[in-house]
Amino acid sequence: MSTPQGMLEGQSITRPPYFNGQHYGWWKNRMENYIQAEDYELWMLIKNGPLDPKMTQENGTTIIKKPEEFNSEDYKMMEKNAKAKKLLYFGLAPDEYTRISECEYAKDIWDALQVAHEGTNQVKQSRIKLLMRKYEWFEMGDRETIMDMYTRFTHITNELKSLGKTFTTEELVRRILRVLPRSWEAKVMAIQEAKDLKKLSLDELIGNLQTYELRRNSQ
Repeated sequence: MSTPQGMLEGQSITRPPYFNGQHYGWWKNRMENYIQAEDYELWMLIKNGPLDPKMTQENGTTIIKKPEEFNSEDYKMMEKNAKAKKLLYFGLAPDEYTRISECEYAKDIWDALQVAHEGTNQVKQSRIKLLMRKYEWFEMGDRETIMDMYTRFTHITNELKSLGKTFTTEELVRRILRVLPRSWEAKVMAIQEAKDLKKLSLDELIGNLQTYELRRNSQ
């Protein structure tokens, strides 16, 4: 999938995806995958909140330790919190960093970005409805290539995914087959008859369609 315009990649696979305020949904999905692959525990800290060194008092109550009471395990715990923040910091442009610079924990940063770029739950639901209309009315242009169509399509589905609306691979495969122009009807029928759509991957479908497209254009 191509990178959305205005979205920059890091200089190597060791750097997180870079967010400059555009295409938040795309960045959010990429960043989540990057962090999970880097250290899944860091992702859980970002999603659920920090690890707080705690101690149990004589009366049985649990309190958060003061820094001077930390032991070696506590320091490792705090290092995890700091690493989670660092991963997010390194993926943000100056304006976005300014937005979250006062946040104490990685979860606060993630939540602040989410509210800023997705809005409240009510706004989020409105965006889902708007994107679902685009998904349902999506069509391939007469002069559009398969890859151009697929890129536009994935921008919509990735944005929906970032808002919590997901689709099965079979649903996406069937949707793509339905958006093809009438001139592709014979190819669509051939795929439906020859392939088990429950097992057909998107990569295989797009590759198959691109091969057919090349043959059509060469005739």
